[in-house]
Amino acid sequence: MMSRDMAGRSSTRTRILSALALLLCLFLAYVAAGLPSRDEVREMARRTPDSTELMRQRDAEAKEKGRPARRQQSVVPIGRISRWLIQAVIASEDQKFFGHQGVDWGALQDSVEKNLEKRRFARGGSTITQQLAKNVFFGTRKSLVRKARELLVTTWMENDLSKRRILELYLNVIEWGDGVYGAEAAARRYYGKAASDLDANEAAGLAAMIPNPRRINPQVGAARHARATKRVLWLMAGAGFLERTAAGLGSEPPPVEEVPEDSDELPAEEPTTLPPSPASPSPSPEPTPEAEAPAASPPTPPPSPEAGDSR
Repeated sequence: MMSRDMAGRSSTRTRILSALALLLCLFLAYVAAGLPSRDEVREMARRTPDSTELMRQRDAEAKEKGRPARRQQSVVPIGRISRWLIQAVIASEDQKFFGHQGVDWGALQDSVEKNLEKRRFARGGSTITQQLAKNVFFGTRKSLVRKARELLVTTWMENDLSKRRILELYLNVIEWGDGVYGAEAAARRYYGKAASDLDANEAAGLAAMIPNPRRINPQVGAARHARATKRVLWLMAGAGFLERTAAGLGSEPPPVEEVPEDSDELPAEEPTTLPPSPASPSPSPEPTPEAEAPAASPPTPPPSPEAGDSR
C-alpha cells in the first residue's frame, strides 16, 4: 500500500514538472518569436534605422486620436553632439555605461524591488543599451515578455556594436517630445541651435527630459522641467563633469520628478516661448573628453542619487 502511494506521488510530481517544462518552452518560444533578427542588430553598426518601433507606435497613437503624425529628426555623428550632452546623458541615465556589458544588475534589482513595493512598473532601471533596444525594436508598452526580449537584444548589441556606436545611435533616435527624435532635432526645437553648440545647462535641460519627454518638457511644464534640469546638473557634478560649488548645487540631490506613466495622451502645451536659460555652471578643471573612445566609466558620484529612474 505504501509503495503504491509513493509511486502515485512520484507520478504526480513528474506530471507537474513536465507541465512546467512545457510552459517554460512555450514561453521561450513566444519570447523568441518577437525578437528581431541578429542581422538587423548587426546592420546598426553601419546604418541608423530610418524608423524605430517607438516612432511607429507614436504614429499609430496619433492616428487613433485623429492627430497628424509628427517626425522631426536629423541624424548626426557623435562628433557633432556637444560633449556636455554626452556627459549629461551618461551622468543621469547610466553612469556605469562604459563599465557594464549592457545590464546594470544592481539597478535592475533595485527596480524590481521598487516595482514590487508599489505593485506596478514604477521604475525601470534600464541602461542606455536597454533603452536603445526598447526604442528601436519594442516601443514603450511594458510587460515581462518585452523585458525578456529587451535583455536578449541588449546582449546582442553589446556584442555586435561598440560603446561609441551604441551611444551615437541612442542620441540620434530617442524621443525628445511629441514627434521630436534625436539630439539634433531636440536642440533646434528647444534651444534654436545645433546639438554641437549646446552648453552645460542646455544639455542638462535635454537630458532631464529623457525619462518622460512628453511631460518633463519646457513647453509643457516649465517649473517641473527646471527642477529636473537642476537634478541632472547635480548628477553631472557628482560624476566630476562640473564643479558643484560653482554651480550652486548644494550637497543633496534634488528629488526625482514624479510624473504620470507614459501614455499616448499628450498634455496640453504651454506657449512655446522658453524662459531665458540661466548661466551655465562652471566646468570641472579637467572636463572629460568628448567620449571619442572612453576606456572606463566616469567617476562614481556620492551614493544618494538614482540615475535613470523611470525606464
